[in-house]
Amino acid sequence: MKVSLRRSIIFYMIAFVLIAMILSAGTSFVCDRLSNHIRAAYPETREKYYLTNVDGERLGEGTYISKQEISYSEMDKKLLGLLDVFPMLVTPIYSAICVFAAAFLFYRNKLKNPINELEWAAEKISNSNLNFKIQYESDDELGELCRAFEVMRSALADNFSEMWRQVEERKRLNAAFAHDLRTPLTVLKGYGEMLQTNDDPQVGNTAMTILNQVSRLERYADSMSRLQRLEETRPQCQPVDVIQLASDLKAMAVVVAGRQNLKLCFENNMADKLIEVDLEFVEQVYNNLISNAVRYAQSNIRIRILKNRDMFCLEVADDGPGFSVESLKRAAEPYFTEEDSREENLGLGLYICRMMCENHGGYLVIENTEAGGRVTAGFKEFYR
Repeated sequence: MKVSLRRSIIFYMIAFVLIAMILSAGTSFVCDRLSNHIRAAYPETREKYYLTNVDGERLGEGTYISKQEISYSEMDKKLLGLLDVFPMLVTPIYSAICVFAAAFLFYRNKLKNPINELEWAAEKISNSNLNFKIQYESDDELGELCRAFEVMRSALADNFSEMWRQVEERKRLNAAFAHDLRTPLTVLKGYGEMLQTNDDPQVGNTAMTILNQVSRLERYADSMSRLQRLEETRPQCQPVDVIQLASDLKAMAVVVAGRQNLKLCFENNMADKLIEVDLEFVEQVYNNLISNAVRYAQSNIRIRILKNRDMFCLEVADDGPGFSVESLKRAAEPYFTEEDSREENLGLGLYICRMMCENHGGYLVIENTEAGGRVTAGFKEFYR
């Protein structure tokens, strides 16, 4: 029989209200018996008067008419007073206890198990673990909720498996494409170099165009292989001295900015002496950000390293034109670039940065400032 939660709580409340009433009635009965027992120990000295009919027959049990009170002992007088008020005192106490007991039993029998089951399931899902099953059989609303949660878990597990299969399939296709593309590219490159030896200028120009496009395809193939390796790379965090790290990062920036005669402003806002990060991740992201800043800066570059909660952050800004509206949305996507020529820029720099930051538990923020563009890379610290 299906019993809803509302009917269950009503049943518990009615049952315990009846118990409270029985306890109150029993307490009142016991107190009356005790009071009568005490009064019986004192003989009645007052006269009892009865109503009679015309024949002189007594009507009723009669009553005492006298201003004289029975002289009880001090102890019995206190006991009688207490027994008179005790039923009134314990009735609300019985009611409160029974209401609490009804709520406790309702929670234990109807709510505790499904709530614990749902909390356990939610924690599993938050940890990306869908290999479990919710075991709770009941016909009430929480039983229906658990069954709906189980349907959702099963659907998520199926979707996750399909998504994982597609990701793995894409990786295999990319690897096969990058590998198989090299052989025809090598052949084309060889024929292009042969054509370059031809004395005809038009043939030489055609050969040069072919070789440029072959080089571009080779870079694409290399980038696909590199991206696949980066997607599978996980950080190996070690303690890093902040002062030494800041010195090394500044030295790299000075060299890169100096080549373009750009003014460099480097700030170390770190209070910590040591951080737990993967130094290779940090340096690779930093190099990409510096390269982007140098490409678009007009006169100066500003770099800051700082701590944001449990994140070590690199902030690189320039005084260039900044990011367009489209770039703010898509700059971190693979192979996105707004430059006319892709000969040197494949549009992978910020995508690689984002991927490495996310693999390190962090983030990449792309934004504009009043002076130009700014990119902030965050790396989560992993303490051993």
